[in-house]
Amino acid sequence: MTAVASGMIQTRRIGGVALPAIGLGCMNLSHAYGTPPSAEQAAAVLRRALELGVVHFDTAALYGFGRNEELVGATLAAHRARIFLASKCGAVGIDGRRVIDNRPEALKRTCQDSLRRLRTEVIDLYYLHRYDRRVPIEESVGALAGLVRAGHIRGIGLSEVSAATLRRAHAVHPITAVQSEYSLWTRNPEIAVLEECRRLDVRFVAFSPLGRGFLTDAELDPDTLAPKDIRRDMPRFQPPHHAANLALKREFRALAATAGVTAAQLALAWLLRQPAGVAPIIGTTSVAHLAEDFAAASLQLDDELIARAGACVNAATVSGPRYNAATQAEIDTEDR
Repeated sequence: MTAVASGMIQTRRIGGVALPAIGLGCMNLSHAYGTPPSAEQAAAVLRRALELGVVHFDTAALYGFGRNEELVGATLAAHRARIFLASKCGAVGIDGRRVIDNRPEALKRTCQDSLRRLRTEVIDLYYLHRYDRRVPIEESVGALAGLVRAGHIRGIGLSEVSAATLRRAHAVHPITAVQSEYSLWTRNPEIAVLEECRRLDVRFVAFSPLGRGFLTDAELDPDTLAPKDIRRDMPRFQPPHHAANLALKREFRALAATAGVTAAQLALAWLLRQPAGVAPIIGTTSVAHLAEDFAAASLQLDDELIARAGACVNAATVSGPRYNAATQAEIDTEDR
């Protein structure tokens, strides 16, 4: 089994726009995985992504409590005409804590704040970051539809929602994309929402396509993670699950090596081959890893290798749930 670079970059259409298949999730540059890189280092990652041909950049009001949008705006505003800009509302930072609020007035206010921080007049794709069960989804999507009519956003997205919630939302206004975690080791979208996206012609955007760093060649010792790294609270990185998953990681890395690709490239290539036309967004703070990851969109891997990757890492072989019980209760996605 060998990999061949085709020279052709795969694309995905999102909101009627053809984009390179792999985009950049900007969260890591400001949020969630311990101490973020300096502003200069983070800006260097964004600039290098542009040089590599990345077009789709994904941020959120929540990331760094606005700092990530400010970073993206300051670094990419001069290139606004050539990029596809996605952000999120419905979850924000207030007085140092995360607040989920899907009320129409809150979504409109957050949008104005995001436009200012991003230094743009319109956001190409604006997601409801988390579904607030206190507010009917129809009301929240209705408010976002008003932002479309006002010209502040071009498309509406939903993040971490079930197929049933997607249907309700889509009945109010066409949904452009659903964004949820999807990778070899997180298969929840396969329960129902991928099929619903296909039926409704909604693009599925996969975050954490590399299993939060697990599906890479990098060593990952949970004991060395920063105190505020969100993986510390994820069962798969805790005993007894982590030891079992490490054995799986070694098997997966060896499989990638037989084809002359990295573990990250094999994980992304598998995702790109799924029938739903998934659009992954990778996250990294490393300029060195950018070229490696984005090269996966131009690799040709044989069917046997893709099948073996899926058989190696899947819902049956991975040990532990992706979230703890408290976090799982906050999201709307189907769970096995």
